[in-house]
This record gives sequence, C-alpha cells and structure tokens, in this order.
Amino acid sequence: MSNEARHAAVSGSSSGIGRAIAEHLLAQGWRVSGLDLAAPAITHAAFTAIPVDLSRGEQIASACASLGPVDALVHAAGVLRVGPLGTLDHGGGELMWRLHVDAAARLADALVPAMAARGGGRVVFIGSRVAQGMPGRGQYAATKAAVIALARSWAVEVAARGVTINVVSPAATATAMLQDPARAASAPRLPPIGRLIEPAEIAALTAFLLSPAAAAITGQDIAICGGSSLAS
Repeated sequence: MSNEARHAAVSGSSSGIGRAIAEHLLAQGWRVSGLDLAAPAITHAAFTAIPVDLSRGEQIASACASLGPVDALVHAAGVLRVGPLGTLDHGGGELMWRLHVDAAARLADALVPAMAARGGGRVVFIGSRVAQGMPGRGQYAATKAAVIALARSWAVEVAARGVTINVVSPAATATAMLQDPARAASAPRLPPIGRLIEPAEIAALTAFLLSPAAAAITGQDIAICGGSSLAS
C-alpha cells in the first residue's frame, strides 16, 4: 500500500462517526471519497463527495466503479431502529440489514479484490458493542454481529495478500443518532468512564488500523467502549 496519495472510501461521511473519520484521514494526508446520500458536510481539496443510496445495490456498484484504485475502505454508514419482541419494526430491520450488512458486502466485493491484487489494503467496518445483544435492540444487534462474521471470514481470505479487515465497535457515541426519535424508547447507556465516546476517538483508532503499523491486526472486533464491556 503506497504511502503517497493514499485513497480511502468512507461511507456515511456527511455526519457522525463517518464524518469524523473522513476529516481525520484528510488531516493525515489521505485523499477521501465520501459515499453518502446526504449532502456533503466537508469542504477540502482532497475530498470528493459521491452521492449514493447505500440501501440500493445498483447505486453502490455505480459508485464503486467511479472510485478508481482504493487503498482503504471504511464503512461507517448506518441507522438504528429499536423495539422489543411484539413491536419489532420490520421495515427498519430490513433497512438496517441493507445498510449495515448488504452494503458492507457489496462495497467489499467491489473493492477488496483489487486491493489484494495490488498486494495491500485496509478495511474497517464500524460495528457496535450492542452486537453482543441488548434488550430492545435485537434487530440492530443481529446486523452488527453479522458484520463481525463477515469481517472475520474475509480477513482469512485476503490476509496473505496484505489486506487487513477489522471491525471497530463503539459503545454509546456522541452523535446525532442519539437524538433520533426512532430510538426514544431505548435510551443510551453511559459508559463507566462517565461520558459518551467521542467520534474523534473512533476516528483515531480507525486511522491507526488503516496505517502500515497495523499490518499484523486483522479479523478483529475492537471495542472502544469506555469500560462498558468490563464485568461490573
């Protein structure tokens, strides 16, 4: 993977964690292509906004075809829909599956083989600590658990060709998702550190996983949870 003009494709780059990651990479000298349906929130000479509805496979294929060579893929786009058994949001569940799992599969299928053919690349999927299971969030948890399974499976396939694939799983993070009315019935749990995780902290960890120094880390689900995963 070249250290010059490294090119990252970042989904969900218009807000929250995806935007923080894109901005962090730009500050490190990366060229970033932002994949998002929302209007771009970043103005930078090395940033290119690519409008794409990540719930639609044909749009993902078209967007990937326009990217050119990519050194890194970060899939940060996502939504949260909540509900206990008996009141599940089935439409929301389908949307989460398309955005979290199907989009990850389509992006990786389109971009990772070329990384492997060139002898190097990096992939990070943004997961969630909720993948371990949480009342009221079963559908969301299932999609994030599926992303971990995909990452671990694909990491083995491309490890010998210099490509790493990892998942970064935050606990409750200070993004607009916390104010989403769709999650009003399921309040976030404050981590033991006494505050929410900051998007910039997730961006810094992600950037490290994209760096040459992280070449020996692959197939891992890395929690950034403020102590939430520790036994009480």
